[in-house]
Amino acid sequence: MVSIAVLLAAAGGTCAAAAIVEWLGVPRRARSRDRRAAQQGGGGGGRPLSRVGGMTVLLARIAGRAGMRAAPGDLDARIAAAGAPLGLAVDDVIALKGAGALGLTLFVLPFAGALPGRLGVAAFVAAPVAGLFAPEFVLARRARSRGRRIAGELADVLDLLRVALGAGLPVGRAMGEVGRRMSGILAAELDGAAARMALGASRADVLRELVARCPVSGVATLATAIARADLHGAPLSPALEALATQARADQARALRDAAARAAPKIQLVVALVLVPAVMLLIGAVLAQGLGNG
Repeated sequence: MVSIAVLLAAAGGTCAAAAIVEWLGVPRRARSRDRRAAQQGGGGGGRPLSRVGGMTVLLARIAGRAGMRAAPGDLDARIAAAGAPLGLAVDDVIALKGAGALGLTLFVLPFAGALPGRLGVAAFVAAPVAGLFAPEFVLARRARSRGRRIAGELADVLDLLRVALGAGLPVGRAMGEVGRRMSGILAAELDGAAARMALGASRADVLRELVARCPVSGVATLATAIARADLHGAPLSPALEALATQARADQARALRDAAARAAPKIQLVVALVLVPAVMLLIGAVLAQGLGNG
């Protein structure tokens, strides 16, 4: 009975929160977030994003009323490195952390009393901690995944960018052409950066944002090379060729490291699976031979 009551209360609270979202006029804020995500090259907005954005805005307002707006200084950098999924801002991530802690606590509460010994207390304590750090874990995992994919795309993007610059295109237009003619995360980021520069944004600000959204050392070196070329008028093609060569060397080294890490795992599988299977087969053949003898 207690579990049913808690679940009904949680469902009622969710419905009430949805009604408050509509009353606060959250769809207008969600649409502005969709436009900001589209300007950053994220695309994708629509009704599902508006619903998620509306709930996070509501939670952010509640957290702000409670004086919980303080955030780690590098949270915005981690959000940018993850590509700002769903167009989330710092306040939204803080709200999601609070919602995760509260949601997991409410979920574990009906089962905590049924667990034996101190497991109930441990689960009740661990649930809010897990909910609090779950958004940060997702951001870190997404940032690592984006970094690996960008590192794999970097050499080809640099080669095409060098060809575009060699054809006489300015840097901004060359970045836009590369972004339109190639697929992948880095190409999309270059296309968005070129669009922002075409709208009048400062190239230094655009490059700074590009480095924040692409957590790869090669992208930071590319931004530095572009800034140096703008400052001193030096040709950019030799620097891009050197960067592409270094990117391919780094990618080859990463593949060798991955292969080296995979070798012990393969040996473990062979030792635990194949060797016992072969021994059983040999034992069965010997047993059949002894039986016939």
